[in-house]
Amino acid sequence: MRGEQTPRLREALEDDIVSGRLRPGQRLDEAGLAERFAVSRTPIREALIQLSASGLVEIRPRRGAFVVLLGPRALLESFELMAEIEAACARLAAQRMGPADMAAIRAAHEACRGAVAAGDEAAYYPANAVFHGAIYAATGNRVLMGEALRLQRALQPYRRLQLKVPRRMEASFAEHEGIVEALAAGDGVGAAERVRAHVVVQGERFMTLLAALQAEAEALDKAG
Repeated sequence: MRGEQTPRLREALEDDIVSGRLRPGQRLDEAGLAERFAVSRTPIREALIQLSASGLVEIRPRRGAFVVLLGPRALLESFELMAEIEAACARLAAQRMGPADMAAIRAAHEACRGAVAAGDEAAYYPANAVFHGAIYAATGNRVLMGEALRLQRALQPYRRLQLKVPRRMEASFAEHEGIVEALAAGDGVGAAERVRAHVVVQGERFMTLLAALQAEAEALDKAG
């Protein structure tokens, strides 16, 4: 029974981290989580160990488990890697995708449009993830798609913070428009360049992300 509980708990906690309900740097209290899910602490501990293997949780000796908080250099390097992986996905998708793939990308893009029109950041973020996932799927390369999804989930708490920047949601959607245009034209080089510019964080965007992380850390300190 305990073995059956662990995957369910891991998925629930992963969703909490990805959705932002559990924030970067936050301590994960085993006793509190066990009470919340009405289980013993053992499957909670096992789920946290699995999350640590995926890079979402850090287990510190004698201190407990924490949602991973990347330092500035690791954050920059992770976004650089994500930008290159997504650029490769866009290039291959432009070359290989069929009508169903393009329809899925357009449908996700329209969902993003609806969220922007409503000014709904909470709705935009999952729609944005679906949009990117549809591009991964259109590559026809399962290994590349798996790597893109893995890194996307690891960075989602940080990508979500970017949407707190004024007008970032609108800017993100405008960048999607350019990506869709290049993909529809079969322009692999153009699609890759637009996706890379869309994902990478540098200069002012990077400093803004660091400021948002600092604000989150201060909020956690106050809550603690």
